[in-house]
Amino acid sequence: MATAILRAQAQSERFRTVVVDGPLALRMARLKAARAGAVGLQIMTLPQLAARLVGGFVRPAHRKELEPALAEALAEGGFAELTPLQGLPGTVRALVQTFERLWSAGVDLASAGPAPRLSDLALIERRVRTRLGPGVLTSPDLAAAALARARLAADLLGPVDFEHIVWVAPVWRSLVAALGEVTAVTGLPSDGPGGAPAVVTAWVCADPHSEVVEALRWARELIATGRARPEEIAIAAAAPGPWDESMQTLVASSELPVHFSHGMPILSTVEGQACAALAELLGRGLSQERVRRWLAHSAGRCAGLEALPEHPLAGIQGQAHLNDLAHWRPALDLAQARRTDGARPALVLLPALELVSQGWAAAEEAGQRLLPAAAVRVWRAAMRAGPPEALAFSLAALRTADGADPGNSVVWCPAAHLAGAPRRFVRLIGLTAGGWPRGLSSDPLVPDHILSLDNDQAPTRPQADRRAFASIVRYAENLSLSYSRRNARGGLQTSSPLLPANLTPVRLARQRIPEHAFSAADRLAARADEARQNPRIARATGCWQARRSADANAHDGLIQADHPVVIRALGQAQSATSLRRLLRDPQGFVWRYALGWRATVVTDQAPDLDPRAFGDLVHLLLQRAVSALEQGPGFGRASANELEVALGEARDAVLVDWPLEHPAPPPLLWRYTLDQARMVALRALRLDPSFETGTRSWTEVRFGDPDGPGATLGAPWDSREIVPVPGTPLTIRGAIDRLELDNGDRRARVTDYKTGAVPKAPKDLRLGGGAELQRVLYAVAVAHHRPETRIQARLVYLAEEAPQPYMLRGDDLDQALADAVQHLNAGVTLVRAGTCLPGPNDPWEDWNELRIALPAIGESFTKIKDAAFRRAFGDFAAVWRAR
Repeated sequence: MATAILRAQAQSERFRTVVVDGPLALRMARLKAARAGAVGLQIMTLPQLAARLVGGFVRPAHRKELEPALAEALAEGGFAELTPLQGLPGTVRALVQTFERLWSAGVDLASAGPAPRLSDLALIERRVRTRLGPGVLTSPDLAAAALARARLAADLLGPVDFEHIVWVAPVWRSLVAALGEVTAVTGLPSDGPGGAPAVVTAWVCADPHSEVVEALRWARELIATGRARPEEIAIAAAAPGPWDESMQTLVASSELPVHFSHGMPILSTVEGQACAALAELLGRGLSQERVRRWLAHSAGRCAGLEALPEHPLAGIQGQAHLNDLAHWRPALDLAQARRTDGARPALVLLPALELVSQGWAAAEEAGQRLLPAAAVRVWRAAMRAGPPEALAFSLAALRTADGADPGNSVVWCPAAHLAGAPRRFVRLIGLTAGGWPRGLSSDPLVPDHILSLDNDQAPTRPQADRRAFASIVRYAENLSLSYSRRNARGGLQTSSPLLPANLTPVRLARQRIPEHAFSAADRLAARADEARQNPRIARATGCWQARRSADANAHDGLIQADHPVVIRALGQAQSATSLRRLLRDPQGFVWRYALGWRATVVTDQAPDLDPRAFGDLVHLLLQRAVSALEQGPGFGRASANELEVALGEARDAVLVDWPLEHPAPPPLLWRYTLDQARMVALRALRLDPSFETGTRSWTEVRFGDPDGPGATLGAPWDSREIVPVPGTPLTIRGAIDRLELDNGDRRARVTDYKTGAVPKAPKDLRLGGGAELQRVLYAVAVAHHRPETRIQARLVYLAEEAPQPYMLRGDDLDQALADAVQHLNAGVTLVRAGTCLPGPNDPWEDWNELRIALPAIGESFTKIKDAAFRRAFGDFAAVWRAR
C-alpha cells in the first residue's frame, strides 16, 4: 500500500484527479483549471471516476437511457403489486426516482426481503440491465466493476482530491475506501468545524416574488459597487421551483448575467412551446386556435409541413371554431376560393390534421412528422418520461441548459449545487419553517414500512437540506438570508430554525425605494421624478389623473374639430350599427370606424351563442328558406307544410355551414340552439306571409353595398347603388330582413325582425333614442329605389309566442324619417366639432366589445364626469330621450 501511494505521489507531478459533485461544480472546476493552465488534471464526478477505472466505453446510465428501459420493463407485466400502475402517468418517473434512491443506498434488491413490492422491483431491475445499451451500467454494477479494478487507480487516476463533497453515497463508499489503499485520497467529507462568514444579514420580504426582487437588487449592488464580480455571487434556495418563474421573468428585464444551474423549463423555449402546441392538439382535439398555434411553430419547418405556403389559413374566418375534421375540409375549400396566390394548403394540411385527429395513438408519428428537428428531440425525451397521455406533465418537468456560462455569471441554483461549488457572496432565500429544511417525504413506491433505510444509507430531505446549508455557510464570506412573510397564496409563514437566533431580520417593504435598482423598470419605480419624464409614463399618469377629473378632456374623447379620420369615417357608407354608435356612443363610433379598433377574436367554445349571433342565425335561416321558396311555388303562395319543409332544409344546410364561418357551441348544444332558431324563424314565416295576391318577397336584401353582387336576376335592385339619406351628408348600406312588393310596385312593406326581449310600450317606439334605426333606414333604401311606392315599415319581436307587428306608415313614418334626419345631422355636427365622448348607456353594456377600453370604474367614472358630459353634449342629449 505504501509503495503504491509513493508511486502515486511521484505521478502526481504528471496528472491527478479532482472529484466534484453536481453540474455547477463540474463546470466551475473545469473553468478554474483552464484559467490556471493546469495540465494532466482530470475533473469528474464519482460515477465518471468509476467509469474511468472500468475503462473501455463504459459509462453510467443516465435518465434518458433509464426511462425507456424502465418503460419497456414495466410494460412486460407479470408483477405481484405493480400491475395497476403500469399505464398510469408518472409511473416511469417514480420508478427512476426509486431506483436512484435504492441504488445510491447500496440496496441489493435480490436479497432485500420477501415483500412482493421488492420482488417486483428486483424483476424490473433485471429487465433493465438487459435493455441498457452496451457499456451502460447502473450505479451498483458500475461500482462493483470499478472496485474490481481499483488496483489500477494509481496509474489511471493519480492522487484523488475530493473537492467540496458533502456526502458520499453508500454505493460508492467501498470504492472510495479501496482508492485510499492504492493512491493518495484527500478532501473526504468531514463534519469538522469550518470557517464562518464575516458578514451575515437577514431580511424579511413580503412574498416570494419580492424575495427575488430583493435578491437581484442585492446582486446588482455588489456588482455596481465593485465589491464582487458576477462569478463570485450566488443566489440559492433549497428547491428553486417556487421562485423560478419570477427569477426567469425579472432576470430577462434586468440584463444581469445570471446562470440557472438546474436549467430552464423546456416550456420557456421555442422548441418546448412547439411540443406543447402539438400535445394540446392531440389531447384536446382540433380547434382553429390550437391549429394556428401549432402552425406558428411548425409550418414550413418540418417534414410533414414543408410545402405549406406562408399563410396556410388565409381566408378562414378567425371566429370559426372548427372543432372537427369534418369542419376543416369544407372550411379549407372555402378559403381556397378566396385565395389569390394560387396556393393549395389543403393538400398538405388535411393529411396532417387527419393524423392529429387520431389523438394520443398517433403521438409518436405526429411528433416525428409535424415538429421541427429541435422540437422532435424534446418530444422524444417527453415520450420517454411517460405515456403519451401524460405529455403535458412530462413537458412541464423537462429542463434545458440556459446557455449562460457560470464562469462570468451570478448563479441561481438549488442548495445542493451550491454546496458543491461554494461562492464568496451568497444569498439564501426561502428560509421559512417548511421551506428550509423542507419537510419529510416518503418514497411513493417503497415507503418505510416496506423497506426502512437508516439515515446513513439514505438521508432524509431535512438532513440533506441542513447538510447543504452548513456547507454553503462554511465557505461564504458574505452571507445574506431571507424569507417571505407570506407564501404565494397569501398564507403567513414563520422563519426557519436555521436562522441564527441572535440575528434580527430587517423587514423590507414591497414599495421601498432601493439604493440600487436591478432593472430600468425598478429604477423608474424608485425615482418618481425620473419616471415622470418618461413620455409613456407621463401619458399614462395624465390619463389616470384625467379620468378622475370632473372636467371633460382629451382623454375622455374631446378631439380636434373636423379631424381628418372623423371626416373619412363619416364619408363611408354607414350601417344601422355604425349610426347607432354615432348617436348613442360618439366615442365608440370614432374608435371603431375612424380608428379601426377591433375586439380580439375569442375562439374559446361557448355553450351557447350570444344574442347578436343568435339573431344572425335566425336571419340566415330565413334567407335560405325564402330563397328556396321563391325558386319553387313562391313565398307568398307557399303552404304551411312547404314553409316547414323549406325551413327544415335550411336548418340542415346551416348545421354544416355555420361552424365554418362563425363560432358554434359543442355539437349537442349546437343542434339544440339551431332547433330553437328554427322555431323562431318559423314564427316569422307564418306571420301574414303576404299582404296582397301576387306579392313578391325577399329576405336579406342588400343595398348600398359596394362589395355586393350588383343587379342579379330576381333581385329588386342593384345592391351596389349608393343610397343617400336625404337631408344629410350620409350614405347607408345594409340588408333588409324582409322586403315585400306588390305586383305594380305601388306598395312595399319592410320588416325588421328582432330576436331579443320585447321592450316596454313597443307600440310607441319610433327611433328608441337612436337604438332602433333599422326599419327607418330600410324605408329610406326602398324610397330611393322606388320613389313612387308607398312604404310600410314594421318591427316584429320573434321572442313572443304570437309575434305582433308594430307598424310605421303614412304620417308616422314620415315623422320618424324627419326625426332620424334631425338626429343624424346632430350626430354628424357633434363628432365634427370634436365632442366624441361616451354616451350614457351603450358604452357600458356587456355586449359592447370595446367596453374593455373604457375605465374599469364605470359607475364612479360616470358620476365624476356626469355634469361635464352634460354640458359638452348640450342639446344633443335630447336624441336619447326620443321614443
